[in-house]
Amino acid sequence: MSEWTWEYEGYDPAEETLRESLCSLGNGYFATRGAAPECAAGGPHYPGTYAAGVYNRLTSEVAGQTVSNEDMVNLPNWLPLRYRLATPDGSGGDWYTPDDAALRSYRQLLDLRAGIYERHLLFEDASGRRLRVRQSRIVHMDDPHLAALRTEFTAENFSGTVEVESAIDAAVTNDGVARYRELNGQHLAEIMSGYPEDCTVWVRARTINSGIAVAVAARTYSSQGPSCEPRPSTGTPTRPATRVDLALKQGETATVDKIVALHTSRDSAISDPLDAALDGVRNVPGWDQLLLGHRLAWQRLWHRALLEVPGEAGHILRFHLFHVLQTLSPHTADLDAGVPARGLNGEAYRGHVFWDELFVLPYLNLHFPEVSKGLLRYRHRRLNRARRLARDAGYDGAMYPWQSGSDGREETQELHLNPSSGRWLPDNSRLQHHIGSAVAYNVWSYARATGDRRFMEQEGAETLLQISRFWASKSEWDGDIGRYRIRRVVGPDEYHDAYPDATEPGLDDNAYTNVTAAWVLQRTLESLAALPEERRAELAEHTGLDDTELSHWDDISHRLHVPFHQGVVSQFDGYGELRELDWVGMSTKYGDIRRLDRVLEAEGDSVNRYQASKQADTLMLGYLFPPRELRALFARLGHRLDDETWRRTVDYYVARTSHGSTLSGLVHAWVLARVRPAQAWGFFQEALRGDVADLQGGTTGEGIHLGAMAGTLDLVQRCLTGLRIRSDGALSLAPVPQPELSGYDFAIHYRHLWGVRFRMRSGGLDISLPATNRRSLDIRLVDRTVTLRPGDSFHLTLPDGD
Repeated sequence: MSEWTWEYEGYDPAEETLRESLCSLGNGYFATRGAAPECAAGGPHYPGTYAAGVYNRLTSEVAGQTVSNEDMVNLPNWLPLRYRLATPDGSGGDWYTPDDAALRSYRQLLDLRAGIYERHLLFEDASGRRLRVRQSRIVHMDDPHLAALRTEFTAENFSGTVEVESAIDAAVTNDGVARYRELNGQHLAEIMSGYPEDCTVWVRARTINSGIAVAVAARTYSSQGPSCEPRPSTGTPTRPATRVDLALKQGETATVDKIVALHTSRDSAISDPLDAALDGVRNVPGWDQLLLGHRLAWQRLWHRALLEVPGEAGHILRFHLFHVLQTLSPHTADLDAGVPARGLNGEAYRGHVFWDELFVLPYLNLHFPEVSKGLLRYRHRRLNRARRLARDAGYDGAMYPWQSGSDGREETQELHLNPSSGRWLPDNSRLQHHIGSAVAYNVWSYARATGDRRFMEQEGAETLLQISRFWASKSEWDGDIGRYRIRRVVGPDEYHDAYPDATEPGLDDNAYTNVTAAWVLQRTLESLAALPEERRAELAEHTGLDDTELSHWDDISHRLHVPFHQGVVSQFDGYGELRELDWVGMSTKYGDIRRLDRVLEAEGDSVNRYQASKQADTLMLGYLFPPRELRALFARLGHRLDDETWRRTVDYYVARTSHGSTLSGLVHAWVLARVRPAQAWGFFQEALRGDVADLQGGTTGEGIHLGAMAGTLDLVQRCLTGLRIRSDGALSLAPVPQPELSGYDFAIHYRHLWGVRFRMRSGGLDISLPATNRRSLDIRLVDRTVTLRPGDSFHLTLPDGD
């Protein structure tokens, strides 16, 4: 395995679902799982194709209730291509698959540099005839509507005919997540198909309730000439197919190419998806030209996302970056789509948008700011829906939903299944109102990183204002303690959604929620004050904002309650009164207790009774804010958070976290890098291996964890270098290098400056500004400011580690 490839040797049915997810290909518009084209869905195989923003809503009967769920739709499968050796009597044998006893070798290779997925198979039938198959697949990174499959057949020791069938399968459902299978998954209807000229087949379908038209066309041809026979394979319109017969001589190789186009009625600049798809496959010049354009597009992406890290960590980081770019490419900037938590690689979380952009956008801001802006506009377009959600709940402003999909309504399910007990349970995660602070943080961070004043004056200011208005209306004055309080919420931990034996869900004064709400109010006040006078007046007139309301926000931002116990910041009010968990006993009894909530519920107990967190909650404050800013936030709220108090707080929660989320290792690595550096590397390794080793016990096969992948990239970019963007546009640096990752390079696109290069080495950090830039860059250090002019470099000497 080279640094630019990801490889698997041998066929293992137990690993196939995981490999399908990790070998997915995409371009920001759509993605297809790395499934075997020879196989339909079933057993270890689950082909899936998903387009960003294509959702549909269905109702289901679950546990005696009618529930409604919106899903990212599994679209018609363009992959099907099966083959077999012709038999002497002409009857045809069995179609070959990786599950066939005739399989002699199997290898999968993902070329990260070029975005090509290869499969190498060798079959030997009962007569000893050996057929070697090499298959290459792309989802085109230059033209986001195209994909292609090249299959090369070599007759190693025989002469004869290879029968090939190429199809599109529209009889697909959403069935890729076992715990959702009691839910309705039939999203496509009005399926039609056709067989126009030139060995082309097509299907057209429509999502049942959202009414999105989807069209897929495929043209199949061989190196032996144009002859092929279009014919239906099943006698139904759901699987149109074409047939190609290859006459091979011993040692000869023949190629079959399948070119595919996918369009939906959400696309811009088309009149009809089917016409666009057919036009797409008719006008493609061929595999070679298609591949060239695809390679060049990937080359441009890798140039903008330069990252060179040696060793295994670097290999995994490049793999993470590959998947981030496949899900959120420059094509995404023009779409009305958010950040799907599990990428476009599978159906977990139903393709919904959570808070993961909090971990994704800080990386994109410094490489692909146009993508960040497009993702923020997804949120702004749903601002009025968030205002309606707040109004319906009795609040002012905008209350963003914990799970979002097509139109911004709350998509969090009302019930969720515990696989450990088989019981359907109430899902109260919709009370994670801190999602609003995440949206605000992303708005502010984007503007700080890009200097995009126009965005901040328009969409940004409107979004911040309405989120602040929500937090102000959610805050209740408590005269007994002389503080504002935010009640009935759920924090990032997610395990705790109610007090022990409470009849109503929700917790009071989650520290992360309250501190970030105070931060949002403070930043909104600053942002509004910085607006041009005419724009500020326009916004005030439009929203009814006045000085009295602004004064109230300022008061809340100084007096929100932050609970403490035993000298540490409390995760929420009353957390210190919960029982301690027998961690050793639980681990001895159950082994893996990452999903402690499920284990305890299956026992008839509840994690709400214990001081046990699924993932970083209070410690998320150390992820978002560097030490100096975090101290200032607490000081603004009337609390002294010195280094020792924060260190105690970190130690306290590290000992009480089960890490039932891939984000947990990432956040702990980030926080510990500054508090206890010797402990950080172990958590960083867990964050790196979360998906590639499927540490969460089978979940990666349902889709990657995009936030954790992007977060590991940002960890080497901002955390270990201490890279921060100051209000005056300068960059500040406060490196905390890890000995295990002491040498690496990366480049960023910062405002008008391209290719700003950082080289971390043992004992030093080098920064250089290419001569092609026209502006200088100020670097703020602890003791001085350094100005880099185009063509300059600077070396920062770091103290020797222990």
